[in-house]
Amino acid sequence: MKSNGFKINECDKCVYIKGTTNDYVIVYFYVDDMLIMGSSHDLIMNTKNMLKKNFDMKDMRLSDVILWIKISRTSDGIVLSQSHYVESILRRFNAFDSPPAKTPIDLSLHLAKNRGEPVSQLEYARVIGSLMYLTNCTCPDIAYSVSKLSRFTSNPSTDHWKAMTRVLRYLKYTMNYEILYTRYPAVLEGYCDANWISDTKDSKSISGFIFTIGG
Repeated sequence: MKSNGFKINECDKCVYIKGTTNDYVIVYFYVDDMLIMGSSHDLIMNTKNMLKKNFDMKDMRLSDVILWIKISRTSDGIVLSQSHYVESILRRFNAFDSPPAKTPIDLSLHLAKNRGEPVSQLEYARVIGSLMYLTNCTCPDIAYSVSKLSRFTSNPSTDHWKAMTRVLRYLKYTMNYEILYTRYPAVLEGYCDANWISDTKDSKSISGFIFTIGG
């Protein structure tokens, strides 16, 4: 990639960027999956031809799904969604028939370390792993809940499982939520806040933040 004029993105080593005076092309690698995007069709085709000379690869044409993320295009912009992945999680962990919940966490349920025997620890860790991937891709709205529940992965209790079930029920309610990227605004915006010592157990505040780009 470097010998063909690409530069590695220092924030993500799987991303390669090549720019000309008027156009650009971006290549994203993940093991044996690849996504190519750019502002010029010719530049994209030249990149594909270069890669084909060096690797045995199959061109899947216009992308619609990659790494469990659906990509769709509308007149408003590009939409990312994972409804099929959410459904697979719910079915895998026997939560598909549970009643939906409108919020991902019950703030009246104060979680603490389990002093007794763990309850289905391996299964708990599996659910956390699935939720973490979902959080990083298209569901930032469950970030706090997953972060909170991850603290008890080594020794979960029935209360932790109750809170976990709440997140799964929330995912059922928001299964068809999507992330829409528009062309505007072109600026990167950031917001932050803190709840200032809501945990009576350790007297620590929790910071929250979100960054938006393309709306």
